[in-house]
Amino acid sequence: MADRYGRVEFYRSDPRSVLELDSLRVTKSLGRVIRKGTYDVWINRDFEGVIRACSRRPETWISEEIIRGFMALHETGKAHSVEAYHGDELAGGLYGVALGGAFMGESMFTHMRDASKVCFVYLVERLRERGYVLLDCQIQNDHLASLGAVEIPEREYLARLEEALKLDRSFV
Repeated sequence: MADRYGRVEFYRSDPRSVLELDSLRVTKSLGRVIRKGTYDVWINRDFEGVIRACSRRPETWISEEIIRGFMALHETGKAHSVEAYHGDELAGGLYGVALGGAFMGESMFTHMRDASKVCFVYLVERLRERGYVLLDCQIQNDHLASLGAVEIPEREYLARLEEALKLDRSFV
């Protein structure tokens, strides 16, 4: 993470927020938005647009150096974005890193109601379909908790990550 001066430092959270892939909570209203097809969802259509939208906050840990690093990971096929479009407009999205059977979610943004949540649901469905076993949400917040994320001790997280990294999975 970058601090307010742009210095990039390593950060570990204990406990760690994860979403058990079978524990996703979708509210009735979000389910209606998904069924209605309010948004078209794409993978990796505008990775840079997603990460830049995530960085446009009063306080952000996403510096230009971080963006360059994730762009390089994207070019090697390790970092991916899930994007919601309303017509041609990027309405919301998220990005993260896929390694083995783990997906480490990095950040999400929304410009239109429920767009990032639609992306999150799509991400979870994709991970289930492709045999992923770990969705790392990193730092718990009310938004993630409302979707079903829980906190686990770092020791348990690291053991689960070690097992997930042994798997051969493809995100795209």
